[in-house]
Amino acid sequence: MAVKIKLKRLGKIRAPHYRIVVADSRTRRDGRAIEEIGLYHPVQNPSRIEVDSERAQYWLSVGAQPTEPVLAILKLTGDWQKHKGLPAPAPLLAPATKEDKRRSFDEFAKALEGDDAKGEAITQKAKKADKKADEAAAESTESTEA
Repeated sequence: MAVKIKLKRLGKIRAPHYRIVVADSRTRRDGRAIEEIGLYHPVQNPSRIEVDSERAQYWLSVGAQPTEPVLAILKLTGDWQKHKGLPAPAPLLAPATKEDKRRSFDEFAKALEGDDAKGEAITQKAKKADKKADEAAAESTESTEA
């Protein structure tokens, strides 16, 4: 029997959350699981990831294969590196507070004040209009000089 570590989807249509489960590879996505070893809530900001490291290490050591999404989660938490004997990854960043966000926005706004950028979105139509305006200005300066 092949064992997989995979995500079991729960939640509403536009508010999914997942459980990291160990299951037989032949069972359906939300089917019966052998054991639940973690949580993953991607909609929360920042994403909530909880993995029972001890159980994940056990299942990896007995040959359970993680799916690609679970492998990415295990790499974030450092469990995959621990299993493979690689150096641990950098710790996950703590969520930014409103004060930090406001400070970074103020710094960005100050940087833009000195900039001569128009601050407009550039689309193909806007580029064509700017080009026509430049050509018209060039023609008018030529006619006044002559």
